[in-house]
Amino acid sequence: MVCAALDSPREHSISKIRTYIQLMSDFDYARLFYLVLLGAAVLLWFFAQNRASLGKLTQQALIWGLIFVGVIAAVGLWGDIRNTVQQGQQIASDAQIELPRADDGHYYLTADVNGAPVLFVVDTGATQIVLSQADAESAGLDTDDLAYIGRAYTANGEVRTAPVWLESITVGPIEDLGVKAVVNEGDLEQSLLGMDYLQRYSSVEISGGTLVLKR
Repeated sequence: MVCAALDSPREHSISKIRTYIQLMSDFDYARLFYLVLLGAAVLLWFFAQNRASLGKLTQQALIWGLIFVGVIAAVGLWGDIRNTVQQGQQIASDAQIELPRADDGHYYLTADVNGAPVLFVVDTGATQIVLSQADAESAGLDTDDLAYIGRAYTANGEVRTAPVWLESITVGPIEDLGVKAVVNEGDLEQSLLGMDYLQRYSSVEISGGTLVLKR
């Protein structure tokens, strides 16, 4: 078993910067387009408010332009707006976590791994806690210095994994220290929260589209 030590503060900061750059590179440019449209709608509204200095035809053009651009931007950003207002995970008590089912049918849990927030897919079919390369680096692990001696079989074929020990996994007031996990060497899009973590709870139930974890 390999024990992964935490990086120095400087290396940890570099790893966070790399993760931020990766997130920026994965940015959805379609959303940027809609945000630009929304900004244009605000500008049109500003000019419309100062219509006293404009001709009547120009006023009407600005008003209709404002309506048109605003509708397009609202439709384009509707998915983001819905996800923002949708209820997220709840800490119902000191020993209970409630996770609503996402639109894709999965349950997601955000936990602090070694102090860094990581979004997991709750996967009862997985045995281990599996970290993607990006999430492992965010948690302060040097992915280039790990021993990828394990094997995992996925829909994309066989991938190598590296065993690690996580200093902590924290969700609200619930904290687990010295947690065993693996880092996936392949192109894992989302880290997985398998049974090694879920069995730490006394009860794992799904009711009314909500996954309830109880200690």
